[in-house]
Amino acid sequence: MALKTRFTEAFGIEHPIVQGGMQWVGKAELVAAVANAGALGLITALTQPTPEALTKEIARTRDMTDKPFGVNLTILPTITPPPYAEYRQAIIEAGITIVETAGYKPQEHVDHFKQHGIKVIHKCTAVRHALSAERMGVDAISIDGFECAGHPGEDDVPGLVLIPAAANKVKIPMLASGGFGDGRGLVAALALGADGINMGTRFCVTQEAPIHESFKRQMVANDERQTDIIFRTLHNSARVMRNEISQQVIAIERAGGATFDDVRPLVAGVRGQNAMANGDVDGGIWSAGMVQGLIDDIPTVKELIDRIMAEAEAIIAARLAGMMNG
Repeated sequence: MALKTRFTEAFGIEHPIVQGGMQWVGKAELVAAVANAGALGLITALTQPTPEALTKEIARTRDMTDKPFGVNLTILPTITPPPYAEYRQAIIEAGITIVETAGYKPQEHVDHFKQHGIKVIHKCTAVRHALSAERMGVDAISIDGFECAGHPGEDDVPGLVLIPAAANKVKIPMLASGGFGDGRGLVAALALGADGINMGTRFCVTQEAPIHESFKRQMVANDERQTDIIFRTLHNSARVMRNEISQQVIAIERAGGATFDDVRPLVAGVRGQNAMANGDVDGGIWSAGMVQGLIDDIPTVKELIDRIMAEAEAIIAARLAGMMNG
């Protein structure tokens, strides 16, 4: 079955499911598998070390699929920011038609992409930020509830409230993000006013995800309690998979007066990359959401998407319809 929503219509995809941009994970093999299964996959631009490498990754993805896919560009305040304009230009010159932006002050990027006819999805964690992005001219919003992996913002509003609160005010198509991993979640998101779902953690636990098998097995084994919020005292909250490193970071923060320099050696990106390459689930920080509690297998991407859509159809056509007829 295909569920037709404002999002699928506007972005030319079969299913209202998006694989969000994920650092180290949004690579060609996963993105192409998502696209081939009828959903929207996103290459993570900054996973690639240079704009030239991004151009090659886009080409590699095109070799694997003829379906629509996009690129994620996340803008974060850093001491030495990446060459965003060069990454942006690489995206434009490659002929990409869909971009997911996220993070800090995207106006410049949104304007440039729109000048080239690129559809922009902006990912945010609060209704006020969604409305700001809508005024900027983006084509869709992805709203991240407190359950999500990565940065949930500082408001701590879960999806059950955040999604309908955003739907009450946002006029453009909207994706629900944070805590989604099955057909029940998709139907719930649609009922709450969204036009589709964005999944990150669930796509990590698929056969095509380019991460070590031990991380996938750990996320299957974990329940919904196995995440930690780090950087809370630094006002840059991040939800990560609970492990020895995340617990050490929390202990440092709880001691009081912590600065980023106090935790930097524990959370360094290189450390995390090495841990992932070696399959050491306690060797670094790894973003993962509460949806781990709903994950109990490692399917192919196609098996996962087909299953979600079949579950959604059964819920809408049988369970909910049966309640109306009872």
